Amino acid sequence: MNTAAISPKTRILGTGRYVPEKVVSNVDLEKVVDTSDAWITERTGIRRRHMAADGEVTSDMAAGAGRAALQAAGLNVADLDLIIVGTVTPDSPTPSCASLVQQKLGAEEIPAFDISAACAGFIYGVTIADQFIRSGNANCVLVIGVELLSRILNWGDRTTCVLFGDGAGAVVLGQSKNGAGILATQLFTDGSLAGALHIPAGGSAEPYQSEGIGRQRHKVHMSGSEVFKTAVKNLTSASTAAVKASGLKSTDIDWVVAHQANMRILDQVATRLGFPLSKFVLNIEEYGNTSSASIPIALDEAVRDGRIKSGQNVLMCALGAGISWGSAVVRM
Repeated sequence: MNTAAISPKTRILGTGRYVPEKVVSNVDLEKVVDTSDAWITERTGIRRRHMAADGEVTSDMAAGAGRAALQAAGLNVADLDLIIVGTVTPDSPTPSCASLVQQKLGAEEIPAFDISAACAGFIYGVTIADQFIRSGNANCVLVIGVELLSRILNWGDRTTCVLFGDGAGAVVLGQSKNGAGILATQLFTDGSLAGALHIPAGGSAEPYQSEGIGRQRHKVHMSGSEVFKTAVKNLTSASTAAVKASGLKSTDIDWVVAHQANMRILDQVATRLGFPLSKFVLNIEEYGNTSSASIPIALDEAVRDGRIKSGQNVLMCALGAGISWGSAVVRM
């Protein structure tokens, strides 16, 4: 699926993020799992990750990021027409995380819903919000990517538990009046690869049972090699497709804000796209893989520290469970 327009009608009005105060270093993990700082850093590029405090839940982090984005946009919660939350770690199976965010922000009875596309959730959310705004069904949309992954990890599995962190990022989207905005988005899913990254238990196919819990069936399971090669191939192809659909050339891209999953993946994607790694906004060393939150966290950092400036073209891309992936080109 792709969307594009000669004159973009949806732009980013403000960005925001929330990351928990607690920081867990690779050295800290050496004390709880059979791993080492050198092993993690060499294979992933990750040195630290942030983890939610006891009693802190997904909707708390999402609301924090949402408030920051609204403040950056110079808007109030009353200006919102819609809230979209990308997450696979809601507070509970139901109600949606978005409905709790709506309540915590003090929003009116506007629609609010979750989408489940894992690490690609933010790209999916932005694409959906773009359709609402382009169609005239919304003027102002809050899109949040948020994950509290530390509570769904098997802390005995060093191949997965060292990768992930908790956090939230958000953007406020609105109508464009100056030519800036979303130039193109691309979305894809290949369900035949669903087993490469999944949580086997906890749904209708395999309800929670003591036996499954004992075998960590309710935690993240991943085939690292399969996800790695799929990510490199699909992030490259989706990024190329988005740049083409936007009407730009690769030389027109100023920044790449990619999902922060693994430094080796990012290295290979940069090589295949023909971009220097210096064009990539990188924060994997500090936050690890925060799934749907990784792109909006990195975007907010780069906007606030002045790297990403008005008028620049930004390419975003992500791949996660599903397998689902997507890309977007935005003129800031």
